[in-house]
Amino acid sequence: MQKIATRVFIYASVVFGVIGVLLVLTIPADGQPNSDVNQLLSRLLMATVFVILPSFALSVAGKYLSGK
Repeated sequence: MQKIATRVFIYASVVFGVIGVLLVLTIPADGQPNSDVNQLLSRLLMATVFVILPSFALSVAGKYLSGK
């Protein structure tokens, strides 16, 4: 279980970084409304946060609980 959670954490962290870079690159100019791509990337970025946090917690919990 710990290995799976750790892999999910690693992959989600990489995806978070890639989406974050794409989000920064697609920021509209001053005075321009947000594009659909920018809004989609923002939502995907938040979704990866909700994957990263539980997988990190499971990975850490598995590490400390496996010895007991």
